Amino acid sequence: MTLATAKTRSGTSRNGRNGRYGRRGRGGPEGGPPREKVIERGAWFLVLPALIPILVLSVGPLLYGITLAFTDAQSGRTEPTEWIGTLNFQDLYHDTLFWESFRIGLLWAVGVTVPQFVLALGLALLLNQRLRFRWLARALAIIPWAMPEVVVGIMWRLVYNADAGILNETIRDLGLGDGRDWLTGLATALPAVIVVGIWAGMPQTTVALLAGLQNTPDELHEAAALDGAGAWRRFRTVTWPALKPVALAITALNFIWNFNSFALVYVLTSGGPGGRTRLPMLFAYEEAFRYGQFGYAAAMGCVMVAVISVLLAFYLVGRLKAEEEK
Repeated sequence: MTLATAKTRSGTSRNGRNGRYGRRGRGGPEGGPPREKVIERGAWFLVLPALIPILVLSVGPLLYGITLAFTDAQSGRTEPTEWIGTLNFQDLYHDTLFWESFRIGLLWAVGVTVPQFVLALGLALLLNQRLRFRWLARALAIIPWAMPEVVVGIMWRLVYNADAGILNETIRDLGLGDGRDWLTGLATALPAVIVVGIWAGMPQTTVALLAGLQNTPDELHEAAALDGAGAWRRFRTVTWPALKPVALAITALNFIWNFNSFALVYVLTSGGPGGRTRLPMLFAYEEAFRYGQFGYAAAMGCVMVAVISVLLAFYLVGRLKAEEEK
């Protein structure tokens, strides 16, 4: 056998159809799957520890709740649960109390999300400046975020207390009147709760916007200033375009979180007075754990999930269109 023949056979064994780098893919073991398939399988094993809790604690209960919405499940019932189809949803369609709570939930979500974003944007712009003790101001700004909602609710109940609350005491000291019972008044309960929601959720919005501001190159601001652009023009042409993706994301998330609020409003008013602060989550909670109507409450949850899914779909479509325009 000549040297040329040996080289030819060696090349065929390495690069031929059945060789190590054959048509099965570069880098794959001989006779086995390509390297990309091996990496993909390995990635699934890395994702599983995070995926399993989501499936067990989120997807599983969601599917069970959807199934429960089509039954007549009740607490303390000795008879077997029966499948009743869409009867719960038909009753829900004619339930004026639920739709009133839905309206209150939208008022609450919008009333908290919009002022929360405006105030957080102003605070983020301030904290982004080169101020003295800026690190201390940033630390103090996130304190409400670090507090549990139950603690926040109890603290603000003391602030709103009709007899010894700091708010009414301040009003009396300033000679503006005798104060009022903010959380039990029909006209003041929802605005008072909205103020608490804004205060409690503003830090997380501030942190997100501050992170977006810090990712904006300083060279762009300096170039705009050299061109004679004022503060408002620099914000409109430089800061806001860079901040817009973060602003849209945090606003959408805040709306969803606020619409699904429960603990804060429950501690403050428990849905009162007269249902003026009864959010949809509070209404579903009462139906399930006060009146034992598990199937009916599950139907309420399905409606709320559907509404949030539609809003989230609109948000994602808007983001995709914005990315395509770029």
